[in-house]
Amino acid sequence: MNEVTGPGPRDVARMDESRLVGSNRVLAVLKELARYPCGVGLDELTRVIGSPKPTVHRALASLRRAGLADQDERGRYVLGDEFLRMAFAHHEVRPEHVRIRPVLETLAARFGETAHYAVLDGRTVVYRAKVDPPAGSVRLTSTIGGRNPAHATAVGKLLLSYRLQTPDDVRNWIGDQPLERRTSKTLCGADELHSDLRAIQDRGYAVDDQENEVGINCLAVPVFATSPAEPSGSVSISALAYRTPVAPLLDAVDDVRRVLGALGEEYR
Repeated sequence: MNEVTGPGPRDVARMDESRLVGSNRVLAVLKELARYPCGVGLDELTRVIGSPKPTVHRALASLRRAGLADQDERGRYVLGDEFLRMAFAHHEVRPEHVRIRPVLETLAARFGETAHYAVLDGRTVVYRAKVDPPAGSVRLTSTIGGRNPAHATAVGKLLLSYRLQTPDDVRNWIGDQPLERRTSKTLCGADELHSDLRAIQDRGYAVDDQENEVGINCLAVPVFATSPAEPSGSVSISALAYRTPVAPLLDAVDDVRRVLGALGEEYR
């Protein structure tokens, strides 16, 4: 499952120098470092951030003192072990992760496919949890914290169906930024997207039939963890189309709902 990088982290990093002062400057460098898992040199980091080299170097020095950045054997800058420790420790004990992971494990084992929990963030969805199937040589490349366009994914369309009630709502949400066409099946027009969102509301689940990535089908159902009226997120089964076509996923909607219901009424 190919993911987009997020709602503008590079735009944040390229703030005008007059606005990148103090902690903002350090945070911009930290965010940009996260884009380079294999490390990045000072010159390249300076170029993409758009600040003077001494400024970026001072920010890196501050991050290194805190253990949030480090240098590898080639002298390239990477996220530090302390940053990773804090991020993973925090993620593992988040209430939603602790409560939803058993559901994802059950679904991944039941379908032999990848299960996700995602939330809506503007025009994208963010994957908060992921469980791969216990067996199988082909798995998805999606990552926790990764993003995809909401309009192209089952989880995104399901969550949007609660937010965008009318054609005008959809048109205003799209605004003057055309929706990305990820595949030939992606719904990019306001009218066709609105029609699909209304159908999702009526039936209570959403489907992505290779709309975000060729060869990947998804079925999504809502998770009502904080409110009975609006879902806090969505659970999905993301399946390789050659291995699990859409039809078997649709046949199993009630099974997915029962798995969610096993944790209590708030997950129905």
